[in-house]
Amino acid sequence: MYYKNIALFYTLIALIYSPLAATAQEENTCRATDNICMTTHLISLAKSIEKDSWRDKTYREIAKTMAADGRAIEAIPLIEKIINPDTKALTIRAIGMEAAMANKIPDALFAKLHAEATKITDPPSFGIALTYIAMAQAYAGDDAGALETAKSMTNDSLRHKAYGETAEIQAEQNKFQQALHSVSMIESQSYKNKAYKNVSRIFSTSKQYQHAYDSALNIINPVMQAEAIQFILDTQRHSLEKEKKQSD
Repeated sequence: MYYKNIALFYTLIALIYSPLAATAQEENTCRATDNICMTTHLISLAKSIEKDSWRDKTYREIAKTMAADGRAIEAIPLIEKIINPDTKALTIRAIGMEAAMANKIPDALFAKLHAEATKITDPPSFGIALTYIAMAQAYAGDDAGALETAKSMTNDSLRHKAYGETAEIQAEQNKFQQALHSVSMIESQSYKNKAYKNVSRIFSTSKQYQHAYDSALNIINPVMQAEAIQFILDTQRHSLEKEKKQSD
């Protein structure tokens, strides 16, 4: 009799709670094409992740998706939920770059990202965050804004890096004058030589050989300039050989 009562008790419990569980499951169910619902679900899941690094990464990827969907402003509050300063910087980059690549840049996005960057108390991570913002601005075509962001950086090495990264993106967009101007803003000659070399290689790879050569001529270090020019010659030769094989 005792066992029958126990069995009956659990059966009643199951009958009572199973509709509630089904209702809760229905409420948490999204259509796979509903990105807003899906990211909302992910945010709720992220809250339950105990390990900081895994939770931080989850928030970063959610922010990336939201920015690509045109919801960059809505993604910004996720930054403050992240513990690791480097991951905060990477999330700032993700939001800015994804919005730029999707050509879905809301008003004042970069100003808001800059404001979030200033909340990062770790100096290297703060500098990296600004570098990422400058890169995103350059990718979005905001060349003046990218240079202003780079100029605002107090760490010399990171400021030089920001100018160089901006120039490389401009070179990838075939903006010859803008790329050279960005490199010219670098105060350190060694950094400047490296940046001109990188820009030259980008132009060479995209078969803009004259731009590549003109960029290489700005390199003061004779070894680095020779390497840059040799890269142009090698790239042209390999390109011609490839074209010949394809035509045979």
